[in-house]
Amino acid sequence: MDSPQSLFKKYGLRPNKLMGQNFLISEDILNDIIDAADLSLHDTVLEAGPGLGILTVALAQRARRVIAVEKDKKIADALKKYVTGKRMKNIEIVEGDILLYRDPTFVDGYKVVANLPYYLTSRFLRKFLSEEAIKPAAMILMVQKEVAERIIARPPHMNLLALSVQAYGKPEIVKKTPASAFWPKPKVDSAIIKITNISDDFFSKNGIDQKKFFTLLKTAFSQKRKKLSNSLGDFFGDKKTAEKKIKKTGLVPNSRPEEFSLENWGGLFKSLE
Repeated sequence: MDSPQSLFKKYGLRPNKLMGQNFLISEDILNDIIDAADLSLHDTVLEAGPGLGILTVALAQRARRVIAVEKDKKIADALKKYVTGKRMKNIEIVEGDILLYRDPTFVDGYKVVANLPYYLTSRFLRKFLSEEAIKPAAMILMVQKEVAERIIARPPHMNLLALSVQAYGKPEIVKKTPASAFWPKPKVDSAIIKITNISDDFFSKNGIDQKKFFTLLKTAFSQKRKKLSNSLGDFFGDKKTAEKKIKKTGLVPNSRPEEFSLENWGGLFKSLE
């Protein structure tokens, strides 16, 4: 495994703190990401934020095609040189913003791999879980450990992020990763998460409008310390109506939103009809 520090020195670069750049230096963790991706020579991989390509090359050794999207122009230029030196023809380097990236050649089954800047996590998840017409088969992401733990939460510790992810797929923590595995060293630990079974099935099979469903959730979690019948009073018209709707789903009106599972929320939403 090449050293990010030596590659940055070779190409006369420095990590950009404003862009949240922290580069993986642990070969063990790199192998954990590769294993989690479970790649075959038929797979297409979309890698976000490849840096100077250490993970990119490892992915390309196991996949049919790797598209690496890098926003930092200087790093993207250096990455092209690095990949050219490796003589790997199944890697495509794209200079651009992953949040704006669209590939018309994608079909069902591509996989997303990313070592994400912490500030990008929520928008990145929303793009690939809810906004993309062609969704990935799996996502293997390095995120802040606290965020990973929130994503896999279950009642009575549910939260809006967990529901927003679990409505579209099955998340799990693959491995917790110490800050020492990166350069420059971040202030917090990270974790590899894997999201599989990605689809709109929860909404389509239950006849649930996605936009209205998340309006319900945001209303509830905006006042999450209140009892659900109180926080949803305006949403359903008044507190008494909210209580009736909640009871109709077999739930307790004085519960709080973090106590409800995804299925509970689905049932409550359908009671609107």
